[in-house]
Amino acid sequence: MIPGVPDKILIRSHYLEKLQPFIGQNIIKVITGQRRVGKSYLLFQIIQLILNRDPKATIIYINKEDLAFSFLRTAHDLNEYVVAKKAKSGKTYVFIDEIQDVENFGEALRSLLLNGDLDLYCTGSNANLLSGDIAGHLSGRYIALEVYSLAYSEFIDFHGLAGNDESLDKYLKYGGLPYLIHLELRDEIVFDYLKNIYQSIVYRDIINRYAIRNVNFLEQLVLFLAAHTGSIFSAKKISDFLKSQRIKMAPNQVQNYIQHLVNAFLIHKVGRYDLIGKRLFEIGEKYYFENLGIRNGLWGYRLEDRGKIMENVVYNHLLFRGYKVQVGILGDKEIDFIAEKEGEKLYVQVALSINNPETLEREFGNLKNIRDNYPKKVVTLEAFSGNTVEGIEIQDLRSFLLA
Repeated sequence: MIPGVPDKILIRSHYLEKLQPFIGQNIIKVITGQRRVGKSYLLFQIIQLILNRDPKATIIYINKEDLAFSFLRTAHDLNEYVVAKKAKSGKTYVFIDEIQDVENFGEALRSLLLNGDLDLYCTGSNANLLSGDIAGHLSGRYIALEVYSLAYSEFIDFHGLAGNDESLDKYLKYGGLPYLIHLELRDEIVFDYLKNIYQSIVYRDIINRYAIRNVNFLEQLVLFLAAHTGSIFSAKKISDFLKSQRIKMAPNQVQNYIQHLVNAFLIHKVGRYDLIGKRLFEIGEKYYFENLGIRNGLWGYRLEDRGKIMENVVYNHLLFRGYKVQVGILGDKEIDFIAEKEGEKLYVQVALSINNPETLEREFGNLKNIRDNYPKKVVTLEAFSGNTVEGIEIQDLRSFLLA
């Protein structure tokens, strides 16, 4: 057995199926995502798959969070280590966990890629892996996969739960970090764990990486985004609001801090798209949390926030399904999500309830005004098995998350 690789692994077939066609190919597989979403375990699943096919396969596994590999500090160190350990003949499979902790790692990957007998995989907890450190040097020679917290279907599978209202509430409250299967699902236990994960992300992937000085502002900014999940804000509006709370920070600094949170995969920033003018708005975005459990652990799981939480989980599920997602603007009306994949679109409105005539008119009326024939859907907490509304489908949240 490979040191550090556990015996029992719960399979996440959604991601494994995407990577399988590239196993054995001389192309770097880059796996990104927030800390503790299961990137390492996805590597373990690939290792397990390779060993099932060839029990004698040569595997090199490097975990930069393990002190045993602390001597691998630079690109030169990493390159020398892998070249020395690789098989003298045949394929060698190389797995590097949290590669951003190696200085100038992109140079090492570029050098290792010259060895046609190496099959390379790496994970990282910073979006800059793709925007700069790797993409600039390795264009066309890598594929990228972002791993998210467990989807609802994965959550009930991991925890052995039924797909009912009780499990859905647990999912909305605690989120989908895989390690929760080892904990009793009680508020005081789960939220304590999630707050510790949050602190790890903030200090290791933001404060240390970007040499942040105003830690208090950063934490207040996260709380602000938790309180206003799914609301449209510009950096200036956030700056003005926090200033009213006697927390001063210039809009450009607010923008920088937000980008740090995005780079650490703590939050998602979602732009607004003008359906009439066919352009992205330059100012004003929405913000959603990658993991709702972390959001709820910081801000609380509040009755009045049900709409925000529901909108966040719908957004996260669309990402999991492989959609590129934007907020739609149609004149003075808003479409919660425009989801695009493989040249096709899906329009989604999210509503707690559609029993109120005003809500019914707003949610369906906005979608009716879109002048194309792509599918349109209203997702609500209420189950409904009747007809569509002029072709617009109504779907309850649980069915949407399990579809």
